[in-house]
Amino acid sequence: MRQHRRTLRLLGSLLLVAMAASVTGAAPAPAASPTPLDRVIPAPASVAPGGSPYRITRGTHIRVDGSRETRGVGEYLVKILRPSTGYRFPVTAQGAGGIRLRLAEGPFGAEGYRLDSGRGGVTITAARPAGLFHGVQTLRQLLPAAVEKDSVQPGPWLVDGGTITDTPRYGWRGAMLDVSRHFFTVEQVKRYIDQLALYKINKLHLHLSDDQGWRIAIDSWPRLATYGGSTQVGGGPGGFYSKADYREIVRYASSRYLEVVPEIDMPGHTNAALASYADLNCDGVAPPLYTGTEVGFSSLCAGKDITYDFVDDVIRELAALTPGRYLHIGGDEAHSTSHEDYVKFMDRVQPIVAKYGKTVVGWHQLTGATPAKGALAQYWGLDSTGAEEKARVVKAAQNGTGLILSPADRVYLDMKYTKDTPLGLSWAGYVEVKRSYDWDPGAYLPGVPGGAVRGVEAPMWSETLENSEHIEYMAFPRLPGVAELGWSSAASLDWERYKGRLAAQAERWDALGIGYYRSPQVPWGRSGK
Repeated sequence: MRQHRRTLRLLGSLLLVAMAASVTGAAPAPAASPTPLDRVIPAPASVAPGGSPYRITRGTHIRVDGSRETRGVGEYLVKILRPSTGYRFPVTAQGAGGIRLRLAEGPFGAEGYRLDSGRGGVTITAARPAGLFHGVQTLRQLLPAAVEKDSVQPGPWLVDGGTITDTPRYGWRGAMLDVSRHFFTVEQVKRYIDQLALYKINKLHLHLSDDQGWRIAIDSWPRLATYGGSTQVGGGPGGFYSKADYREIVRYASSRYLEVVPEIDMPGHTNAALASYADLNCDGVAPPLYTGTEVGFSSLCAGKDITYDFVDDVIRELAALTPGRYLHIGGDEAHSTSHEDYVKFMDRVQPIVAKYGKTVVGWHQLTGATPAKGALAQYWGLDSTGAEEKARVVKAAQNGTGLILSPADRVYLDMKYTKDTPLGLSWAGYVEVKRSYDWDPGAYLPGVPGGAVRGVEAPMWSETLENSEHIEYMAFPRLPGVAELGWSSAASLDWERYKGRLAAQAERWDALGIGYYRSPQVPWGRSGK
């Protein structure tokens, strides 16, 4: 009889639920569950789940210590949380609970952090502000993807309980944007910076000059920008950054804890400069502006003193605008420069970079000359690159040159995914999502000392890319994988586990308005554990 009464009560309850659903026109919502701590990208160094989740409510405060930097990170977090939740999130140095950002000494290094979450609140602890900022990116990914939207969403806003302790594998986790083949506005660059920051990228390499356009104002050589920047691939209007524009990019990147690394490519890839000033040509005759996509036909005149006056002026002005420690001098595809002239050129230019307080970065062809002490070489070869060229890079690394790994058939984001990709190029092959992720930077070039690899960088060349939509389609979903290669330990790099975490990012990209390539290699729409 008791069992019969229980059955009747259960049936009655189900009937009430069904009646409620018929009135509202919707089934009851399932109970919300928080995103597990181990679902974020890049994979954290250590995850210890446990305890109750924290629920963000209308009464949640952002609690910071007294430093300006910590308050800045707190205010950045408020700008993310407020539109989607509708909550105020006062930033205060008083009280307890809520979301706390604190600087404290510990085993975090310059960029690491610890995130502790429980019923009473979330605390992010780091030794430096960059670590707090990276911890905030992890917190974003632990919240529902709807947190990224710019209108009020229903929530609930739960953060899984437990502890993440996290530090990066490499100090250089970069992305390069080519603004020379096609010009991108300050706002377009800022949009990309925000996307890079979500995945803890910390270097923005700007390719500011090439055959098709010179993109930075240089007061002592004004025609570089006004004439050399007046076109782009296909003959469009081009454009250039004023010094104020460039400072704004640097400021914005810095607010997202990215360091800008400017590149002036030389002695090749210089037609825009050669067209702007006839004296930079060996024969004193300026070539016409160029709007095609061939490479290797241009060269500064290594035998003329005016060439080095020009380089000195450009580097001096650019260094003064750039607070970061690096300046990239290119050096690739100088096919119209003899080896003797290339060595002479690099021997004279590298000390100029040092004179203005910067550290040289060059493409790996720099190792064909003598890299300056402390210089970094950016390797962009292929798996199939010849043994002699690889050996030269390995030898330079053994002699103290640091390496940034950007193998073109792995992490060039402008390579087509497949033959049917409407954008991009394919000279390095097709680069699907698994191929871009499934390699270990520390073991990529046999013979390179472990400490020589400084990190990874994903270049985005723009011969075929004209707007932010193009950039995002080629970057996503490959960019997060490159970020993980730079941040996460070698032991945690596993495609089968990663592709499920990657699939879970799609809802966040949708919320952010990022259009992406739906690779058939990724289990979109499934948990993919």
